[in-house]
Amino acid sequence: MKKRLKLALVLVVLSATLIPAQFGWAADKVRGVTDTEILIGQWGPQTGPAAAWGAVARGTGVFFDLVNEEGGIAGRKIKYFMRDDAYQPSKTKAIAKEFVENLGVFGVASGVGTSTGMAARDYLMENKVPWVGPATGSKHWSDPLQKYLFAVYPRYTDEASLLTQYLVEKLGKKKIAFFYQNDDYGKEGLEGAQNYAKRAGLQLAAEIPVEVTDTDLKSHALKLKESGAEAVILWILPKHAPIILGQAKAIGFEPQWVASSTLSDSHLMYKITKGLWEGVIYANFLNIESPLAKKYLEAQKKFAPNEQYTGIFFLAGFVFVEPMVEGLKRAGKDLTPDTFVKAMETIRNWNDWLGYDCTFTPQDHQGMKSTFISKCGPEGQQIKISDWMTYKGE
Repeated sequence: MKKRLKLALVLVVLSATLIPAQFGWAADKVRGVTDTEILIGQWGPQTGPAAAWGAVARGTGVFFDLVNEEGGIAGRKIKYFMRDDAYQPSKTKAIAKEFVENLGVFGVASGVGTSTGMAARDYLMENKVPWVGPATGSKHWSDPLQKYLFAVYPRYTDEASLLTQYLVEKLGKKKIAFFYQNDDYGKEGLEGAQNYAKRAGLQLAAEIPVEVTDTDLKSHALKLKESGAEAVILWILPKHAPIILGQAKAIGFEPQWVASSTLSDSHLMYKITKGLWEGVIYANFLNIESPLAKKYLEAQKKFAPNEQYTGIFFLAGFVFVEPMVEGLKRAGKDLTPDTFVKAMETIRNWNDWLGYDCTFTPQDHQGMKSTFISKCGPEGQQIKISDWMTYKGE
């Protein structure tokens, strides 16, 4: 019995020594950090119903290539791992485990999807894996506060409230319908619209859910028309947008369409809707007029010349992780999950990026809280129609 116990103890010691070595760091070093590299992973839907959002992860890859070309961070280069989860939570969870248990990443960058992200959140936090910039505006990332998680995307609830406020106070719309994906992503948008409507003494004309797998939206379009809505807010997948706009037009229903920032790539949306996206009003939080946008697109030509989608979704892959790189720089050579957290919490009113006014504190990990509103022009171009706005509601 004693011999077995000794053997078990020896195996434990060997595991603690050898397993980290296969990842390239010694047992006394930080997971995912060597003298020359920082390992970072990201999932993203390269296939499946949300494949249009896959450009986010590819944009991040180009950004990291650019960071490495410019010298890296404190003598280290970023080693980036991208995985396709096809917008399926079960795959996302498996990828998160691969990142930690097989690849040994230091942190996770961005990652599209609320339900997909929630499948991995608790696991990442339990393993002290820093995660910055989920590509979704869910309140789950910052409420309650998660020590190793930093949200960049403005909250869907605030964004939807601002869009509803704009419709009522600027455009004079009173009958507003909400068409949303039937999950946390869509429901948080609906909550925001309801919050403002309640404040304004209004009731939404209709609240129509759609499932990810739905493809025939004739009945949805009919319900929206029967509601008498003057405007319809969309909180859906890019694949559903051309279907609902096309089927609504076929029955003579052409309200003012309004969309979440998840549909803010107006050039792409104009293309896939065959021009029906013209005139759509949508939320935005990416400053495409910044000189950095031009710099990043030049980097795309160099590092990803075959990339087909270089609009807002692609550039979003930069904006969601720009604060992460800033935090890594501030942490410097002594990089651990805890020093990284402390470094991130020193970012205050930071504007050297594509976003606006990024601030993190030990009490608040919601980095950006403002959006602006744009309109799709006659050739798919973005027309900015408001200044930056922060929702001041209850």
